[in-house]
Formats: sequence, structure tokens, C-alpha cells
Amino acid sequence: MTRTVISLFDKTGNMVRPWADAGYRCICFDIQHVGKSVRDGIMFVHWDALLGTPVVPAGCDVRFVFCFPPCTHLAVSGARWFKGKGLRALAQSIEMFAAAVEFCESPAANEAPYGIENPVSTISTYWRKPDYTFHPSDYTGFELSDHYSKTTNIWAGNGFIMPEPNRAPELAGIKPDNRIHAAPPSDDRADFRSATPMGFTRAVFAANHRGAAA
Repeated sequence: MTRTVISLFDKTGNMVRPWADAGYRCICFDIQHVGKSVRDGIMFVHWDALLGTPVVPAGCDVRFVFCFPPCTHLAVSGARWFKGKGLRALAQSIEMFAAAVEFCESPAANEAPYGIENPVSTISTYWRKPDYTFHPSDYTGFELSDHYSKTTNIWAGNGFIMPEPNRAPELAGIKPDNRIHAAPPSDDRADFRSATPMGFTRAVFAANHRGAAA
């Protein structure tokens, strides 16, 4: 059995990179991947959450799971457009979030610690309030370039450890920038806004990998 980390709705693979570097088998499932490929030691697999559960390959001993269900139709930052999006869009977004929860709590996830990420969203009303909240700037001690604000929520389970803030001392007194909300319209704006900050990624690994390796 191979120690494995699973990441759902993950295009970039940012969340699993520290785990891959530490020797874990890492698999990222997302609808934007084409077929199956391996880059930098990470496996990227096409998966449509509306069509079924991701299939974890045989021989995987899942030790950690993280999920990034799409927030386009749930984030309260876009509340003024909710009615125009219609019930189908809302239903699909809730279904994808539910797919993440169901996988994390399924036998396939092996009772591994898990986290599910979303910005401030209506999931807090439909399901339950998040367990943790952070800004990327909370972890500039791991990545200086992440000195920006974006309120982000985490729903967690099975012993997930939320890392303590680790802010770079050289940035003390400097206000985090607002690059996420200030991003101009473009074809890749959604991907830019949803990319996982590497500081948080490294902090999560540092807080959780010892337990996952046991």
C-alpha cells in the first residue's frame, strides 16, 4: 500500500506539492484535467463531480484529503447576481460541495483527516458554519508573496489540524493587498482567484504530515 494524498476540484496541484516532495503519492481530480497525466510527480485525473465518485486506484493508503469545490454560485461576494444565475446553477454548486463531503466521509477516504475550502459562502446557511477561517496573509512566514487578503473558510474532520498563523516579521505593519477582488476581467480570472496560496499549503503540510505519516 502506498501513502496517498487526494485533492478534489484541484487544477493547480498546489495543495499536494509539499506532500509529493515528501514522497506521498498525490492524485488531483478535477473536471479541467484531460484524461490522466503525471506532472512533477503528481497525478492529474479528469473527474466530473456531477457524474459520480472519484475512483481511487488500487493500492492507495489514503492519509490526507483536501477539497476545493467551485464557489462561483455560492460565494456571498456575488450575491447580487444570485437570482440571475437561477436554481440550476445553485443546485449544481451545492451538489459539488456535497460530493466533496461525501467522499471525505466515505470508506474510500480511509477516515483520513480532511479539509474543504470555500470563501465566505451560502454553504454556512445550507449546511453548517465552517470550522476555521483564514487569510493568505496569515501564512507569509511560509511564502512572502502571499501577503494579500481573501477571507477563506475551512470545513474539517477526522483530526485535521488547522495551522497556526505564521506571518513574516518583515511584513509587520504593511497592510495586505486586495489583489483578488481587484483582479480585472479575463479568461483566467476565476482560476487566478481560486488558486491555492502556497503559504497556506506549506503550513497545512507542516501541521498535518507527521500524523499522516504515522
